[in-house]
Amino acid sequence: MTAPALSVFFYVQHLLGIGHLARASRIARAMIERGMNVTLITGGLPVPGFPGPGIPHIALPPIAVADGAFAGLVTVNGEPADAAYLDTRKDQLLAAYHAAKPDIVLIEAFPFGRRQVRFELLPLIEAIDATQPRPLLVSSLRDILQRRSKPGRDEETVALVRRAFDLVLVHGDPAFAALGDSFALADQIEDRVAYSGLVCPPAPPPATESFDVTVSAGGGAAGKHLIAAALGAARLLPELPRWCIITGPNLPQPEYDRFGRDLPANVQLVRFRPDLASLMTGTRLSVSQAGYNTVADILVAGCRALLVPYAVDGETEQTDRAERLARIGRVGVIAEAELSDIALAAAIRREIARPFSAQAVQISTDGAARSAEILLEIAGRTTRG
Repeated sequence: MTAPALSVFFYVQHLLGIGHLARASRIARAMIERGMNVTLITGGLPVPGFPGPGIPHIALPPIAVADGAFAGLVTVNGEPADAAYLDTRKDQLLAAYHAAKPDIVLIEAFPFGRRQVRFELLPLIEAIDATQPRPLLVSSLRDILQRRSKPGRDEETVALVRRAFDLVLVHGDPAFAALGDSFALADQIEDRVAYSGLVCPPAPPPATESFDVTVSAGGGAAGKHLIAAALGAARLLPELPRWCIITGPNLPQPEYDRFGRDLPANVQLVRFRPDLASLMTGTRLSVSQAGYNTVADILVAGCRALLVPYAVDGETEQTDRAERLARIGRVGVIAEAELSDIALAAAIRREIARPFSAQAVQISTDGAARSAEILLEIAGRTTRG
C-alpha cells in the first residue's frame, strides 16, 4: 500500500523586502515537484507573481513594518496593526494549521529572526506540541543572519531551538558561510543543523535584451538611495549607452514618479522584471544590493556584479555576504555610506575593466531541490505514532 504524500505546512512572513517570500516560493515549488502536499502561509503585503501558480496558498491579513528599523507593525493601509487585528491573524493561522494536519511544519526565519510575529508563532508551537502525533518542526533559515547586539537574544534562540525544533535547515553552503559565522552559539545546536546549499532559480535562458548596466533594488522599499545614485552615475557615463534600472515593486509611487520625470537618455526605468536572472546574462555589469535572492540570481546568471549592501539601522547581513563574495573575487563592493553619483560611476568603470571569471567560484546552488530531499529524509527517519 502506497504511503500518503508528506504534508508540509510552510509559514513565511516578509516584512520589508520580498526575498523571504521568493526563497520560500522556490522551496515550496521544489517540494511539490517531489510529490509533497504543501500549504504555504504568507503574512506580508501581496507581491505580484508570488507564491506562483500551483502552490496552495493561504494569505493571512497582511502586516509590514513602517521602515527599515523594523519597529512597529502596520496593516496594508499603513495604519498600526492593533491587538484585534493581530488576534485575527493568530486565530486564522491556528485554524489553518489544524485543518492541514501536517507531517512537517516549516517556519521561515524564526526563532533566529521574525521576533515581531512571536504573538502568533509561539501559540503555533504550543499547538504543534499538543498535537498527536506531533509533526516535525523545522526552521527554514537563510545563509547569513543579522548579528545580534541585544544581550541574551542568542541564548533565547538556542533554548527555543533545543526545546521545540527538530531541525534547523540552513539554505546556504557551509564552505561559503557556515551558521557559526553569523550566529555565535551555533555549536550549541550543531546536532540539529543541516545545509541545503543556496536556493537559486534554475539556470536562466539567454537574455533577449542587452544592457551595459542593469541596476536592481530588490523589493525597492529600501533602495531609493541606490536608484538615485545610479541615475546620477548614468549621466556621468555616456560611454555606457544602455542602462536598465529596476526600482522594485515596493518603491513608493511618489519616489518612482520623481525618478521618472527627468531620466537620462541612456536609461530605461521599470518597476519590476520577472526575468531578472535572464536579463543579467545579457548585461556587462549588474549593480544591486546584496540580498540573498539577488545574489542567487547573480550566481546562476554568471554575470559581473557590483554590490552595494544595505547597511542602515545596524543591518549586517548584506555587508557580510558582499564581503565574502568580494574576498573570493566574485564581485566588487561599494559601501552604502560611501554611495554617491561620482563614487558609483568610478566603481562601475573599475568593475567593467577588472579581469573576471564566474567559473572560478564554486558555491552550491541547488538549495530548493536539496531542501525537499532533506525534509523527505528526516520524515523517513522518524517513526510516526
